[in-house]
Amino acid sequence: MNENARGDDAFMSAYDIRRPAAGDAPAVYGVVSACDTEVLGHPDMTEDDVADVLAEPDLDLGRDAWLVHPRGGDGPLVGFAYACRKGDTGTVEVEVCSRDARLTPWLWDTVLGRAREIAAEAGRPQAVAEVAVYRQDDAKRALAGKYGFAPTTSFHRLRIDHTEVDPGFLPGVTVHPAADSEELMRAAHRIHQVGFAEHFGFVPKEFGQWKEDFESSSTHDWSQLLLAKAQGRPAAMLLGSNMFAADENCGYVRILSVLPEFRGRGLGRLLLKRAFSADARRGRAGTYLHVDAGNTTPALDLYLSVGMRPVLAIDVWQRALQEGLR
Repeated sequence: MNENARGDDAFMSAYDIRRPAAGDAPAVYGVVSACDTEVLGHPDMTEDDVADVLAEPDLDLGRDAWLVHPRGGDGPLVGFAYACRKGDTGTVEVEVCSRDARLTPWLWDTVLGRAREIAAEAGRPQAVAEVAVYRQDDAKRALAGKYGFAPTTSFHRLRIDHTEVDPGFLPGVTVHPAADSEELMRAAHRIHQVGFAEHFGFVPKEFGQWKEDFESSSTHDWSQLLLAKAQGRPAAMLLGSNMFAADENCGYVRILSVLPEFRGRGLGRLLLKRAFSADARRGRAGTYLHVDAGNTTPALDLYLSVGMRPVLAIDVWQRALQEGLR
């Protein structure tokens, strides 16, 4: 692969550029953790998290991602970037992590070019490129603006610390572990698909793909799938994971969804309490979740009301990319 053809030969001769493989997770973690530490004061991903990114089903490592070393390959990575399709929607998640300012423009141009190609391959007239930026990352915010991106929404990371947790109770409502029942798991899938249909960035998936995508993550745990029934009818679901277990000894609520006709009855609160109680029994120090500040339901108010507190804000910036235009 001759990546030098995509940039100035004299400039690019300072680098070796190649595609990543699954075994590159430790090296990628090195550059990603350095970028995070520069902004946050600490890494925000584990090596396993990076391995999960490289294993993402929608990310074709042979076409969608790049690693950059100083020429000769002896030093650590100075750049990692990717453009990851979000189903066939035409929306493409891009990421650029650069430890060399001279390299940064090339990485941005490269992922945006690939984003256009991905949209064209999906039969879309234009791509919508999407990048997540920590609220305090002034340098990346400036770069996103320079490349024509604008803020679209924000996600808040919330945390609750555990002491004693009341598992909660609602008359007429039963909560069931769903991992060992395909019927309950399919009901949970339907609740997720219907409950999230109007949420920002949601990509609908058939049951098999939904299940496969979750199972591709090293921190996934079906034993943390709960289904709530109201008067015997499937009404709400919660899926937890071990995303924050290794580095912070915390649980994580990956999904909480309530069918529209059952909202406002306390089902979300009940499932949260059950998840918090389970995490406390596991010895977890707390539980995290992420919530879209522009959520079509008042989810943020719910989470704050059960004692969670904001600890980090991540802004999502987007840009429409017309084919053939920079």
